[in-house]
Amino acid sequence: MQELPEHKRGDAVSSMVYEANARVRDPVYGCVGAISSLQQQIDMLRTQLAMAQAEVVHLRLRQSAGITNSPINSGSPSSHIMGSHQPKGYFHMDLDVDQSNNSFNEPIWPC
Repeated sequence: MQELPEHKRGDAVSSMVYEANARVRDPVYGCVGAISSLQQQIDMLRTQLAMAQAEVVHLRLRQSAGITNSPINSGSPSSHIMGSHQPKGYFHMDLDVDQSNNSFNEPIWPC
């Protein structure tokens, strides 16, 4: 610590405290486990976003083509949101994030 410039010592101490707390929660992986879990969540959310964007493009193309009464369109998420209980469209997916694997009950970054 003494080799660090004074203005960086606070950050270094905060990092060590964070790593120590992460090691208490996960003695094997520590911060790396938390980072890996967050990266998996990012990857999953990127996939969901790409699928949602593809669905938007698909629905816009169908709308611009004037197809309104096809079975695929009647099950779109927009009809689901409007209160319809019809089947979901091909690309529909819930965007709830499963955090059951997250053993951390505290915020990732201290305030």
